[in-house]
Amino acid sequence: MTKVLNKGYVDLVDHMGSDLTVCNAARVSFNKETDWGIDEDAKTRLEKSGSNYHQKDLQKLKESDKKLIHYLAKHNHWTPFAHPQITLRIKAPISIRTQFFKHKQGFVENEISRRYVSFKPDFYLPQWRGKPKGGAKQGSDEFIAIKSDNVRSYGNALELCLYTYDQLIEEGVAPEQARFVLPQAMYTEWYWTGSLAAYARFYAQRIDEHAQWEIREYAKVIGELIQPLYPECWKCLINK
Repeated sequence: MTKVLNKGYVDLVDHMGSDLTVCNAARVSFNKETDWGIDEDAKTRLEKSGSNYHQKDLQKLKESDKKLIHYLAKHNHWTPFAHPQITLRIKAPISIRTQFFKHKQGFVENEISRRYVSFKPDFYLPQWRGKPKGGAKQGSDEFIAIKSDNVRSYGNALELCLYTYDQLIEEGVAPEQARFVLPQAMYTEWYWTGSLAAYARFYAQRIDEHAQWEIREYAKVIGELIQPLYPECWKCLINK
């Protein structure tokens, strides 16, 4: 689990497939299949050291398969990259979750519902940034310090929302309605499953300097989690 923002995180739940999966998905068009190569240098080092090892420790993608992955990515043959799947559990503020959920193709999500849960929610405490300059209609400028009175007002507003929510619940209001008072700064959590191709598209868009800073922070962590799982594919997909 990797922490993001003040109380958010990204956690790798599960994954399926490998770089080799992508190669075989592409090669099936010709009714062909490839297999892992052997890292002979690693084998020699392990044998000389007397270390115990498994055969999978020596797995290495063949050069021909590396070239195939590069070709597929360069020429936008994306379907082979749709076979590997990754499931993450993510905790982020509602306003940032909305940006995640704009990515539909290749993804499915299941989210915590405050219709059913009663635990106290967490809230995002931002690192404040200035409004955009030069007539920009979206985004923000550099980090700034704001008056302590405004910091307190922000915290007070969150506390008032939570207090009102609790009072509505105590009065017997249905949670599915009481939750209307909770702010966009509230954290939510969800399972997010998508293909390697979908995550690469998400990463490319959300790591861009024009994306909101908060979701860029999540994109960085997601890239760091996925890269070791599909090293050759990820390198080619994000650098094409």
